[in-house]
Amino acid sequence: KRLAQEAGVHIIPGYDAPMENVDHALKVANDIGYPILLKAQAGGGGKGMRVCRSDAEVIETFPMATEEGLKFFKDPRLLCEKFIDDPHHIEFQVLAGAKGKTSVELANLTSPIDPDELDILVFPERECSIQRRHQKVIEESPSVLLTEETRLKMVEQVKALVRQVGYTSAGTVEWLVDSTPEQNFFFLEMNTRLQVEHPITEAVSGVDLVEGMLHVGAGHGIPQKYLDMLGDRPYMAHCGHAVEARVYAEDPLRGFLPSTGPLIPYQEPKLEGIRVDSGVTQGHVVSPHYDPMLSKVICYADTREAAVEGLARAMDNYVIEGVQHNGRLVNAVLRNPDFIAGITPTSFLPTHYPDGFHGVELTTKQKEQLAAIAVMVGKIRQEMLKDPIVPGITDEVIVRLGGMFGEAFCVRLLDETTASVTQLLEEGEANEVLVALDEPLDYTPTGLLANALINDKPITVQVLGENVTGEIKVQMYGADMPVLLQSPREYELSKYMHEPVAMDTSAFILSPMPGQLIKMTVEEGDHVEIGQELCIVEAMKMQNIIRSPRTGMIGKCFAKEGSSLRADEKIIEFAVEDTTVVEVA
Repeated sequence: KRLAQEAGVHIIPGYDAPMENVDHALKVANDIGYPILLKAQAGGGGKGMRVCRSDAEVIETFPMATEEGLKFFKDPRLLCEKFIDDPHHIEFQVLAGAKGKTSVELANLTSPIDPDELDILVFPERECSIQRRHQKVIEESPSVLLTEETRLKMVEQVKALVRQVGYTSAGTVEWLVDSTPEQNFFFLEMNTRLQVEHPITEAVSGVDLVEGMLHVGAGHGIPQKYLDMLGDRPYMAHCGHAVEARVYAEDPLRGFLPSTGPLIPYQEPKLEGIRVDSGVTQGHVVSPHYDPMLSKVICYADTREAAVEGLARAMDNYVIEGVQHNGRLVNAVLRNPDFIAGITPTSFLPTHYPDGFHGVELTTKQKEQLAAIAVMVGKIRQEMLKDPIVPGITDEVIVRLGGMFGEAFCVRLLDETTASVTQLLEEGEANEVLVALDEPLDYTPTGLLANALINDKPITVQVLGENVTGEIKVQMYGADMPVLLQSPREYELSKYMHEPVAMDTSAFILSPMPGQLIKMTVEEGDHVEIGQELCIVEAMKMQNIIRSPRTGMIGKCFAKEGSSLRADEKIIEFAVEDTTVVEVA
């Protein structure tokens, strides 16, 4: 940051040295003014970062950010800077080289390299504002926010920083840009490496960044073909639009907590314009000891609209079972009207899901389509098994979306492409609608995908197996649910059944994920208040504070510090409250 300031780069207000301890952090935070951001000096990827809006939050989060920095980067030092609310996260990819000097020679220089010896390529910016826990989820290039005037100003500051540092190799200069008409921008950090999202830059620029980085490192400078592509332009030209989604083994329905287990089944999308970079395959066991990222899915197209739609189609075709994952959230974001319109500040997720993500809710029309497709799937499975879909009937099927107690639709197949669908309500029926496919359903019982075409629009339903009760697990547009096919008689009788009563676990604190109990802050007999810290569970090197949901007394502690925990394993039990009434004479 000192170098950036010397280069005339706009920086975020903050302290330009690591925090010595929590007291030092408190002083700096009060000097800067809340909210502030504590961040690992050697960090990246959202690790070792905590937003603090009060002294109490600094005291609570300082040790956790320190430990995460040590575990991820072997460096416990923290920086402190002003936290800017509701900005856009914009970054510029650079490739800088000096001909005739290898990376080893450059590392041994006793003085900065002469800026005149540097060739600098600055690439079209990437918008990386869809984030959770300061970690990127969806990235795209170019940004729909920046005006050309702002872009040129930022490119000049990027070049100034690279020259000031004497940087060579591939790297990324990251910025926060506010949403005002002036588009004020502030230097955030520089990552001296390729980043996860570099494929979208490769897609829109036609440059192989890995080749360029290796070429520079070998002492050959930037490949001449890339310098020729730049010409006299201030930054590299781009064509089309690219969008990338990061797929994590974490549960967005439970606050993005990590999820572990074997990937069975697992099938990556194979569609035109789609690139999948992954480090897993079917049968791979996701453990709690590593970063939760499974893959990144990239779509390139001529326009942003086509790229976003193509990525959504790819996510529809991406089968991931055995662990919870964020694919459903990605699907929801890609189909969100604000995202489609390009309204994507870093506050996007908390704005649209203020109480957390609760899954994808299909429209009535989509449910009608799913009900019709489910019966067509059932008919194809019936023909393979030489057994009726539902014993005793052939022309009318009741489809329960959500299982035995889910929404009911009466479906009659008129032919192999058309179905009559009527929603069955508690009081009467909805209007009958026709669901007509453009062509017969593309599905084989040995496959995982059922592909339909309705009014030239492709629809993919994942068919993920059948359980012993006859429910078929399906997923459409990120909404996953069990589907049960019933005869009309079975449906009538099922109305007299009661839903199972959920087990009452309100007296227990359960582990929200598989992980390790690294700290227990209460003992048996302690009185606790709502929101008080009870313990800390670590998974995939991220620390998660477990807080008390109630006021009460700790009755029993089932786990000890250092214990390995399963998801939903008991950690603490609250004491039974004494409800004895004492009569006073």
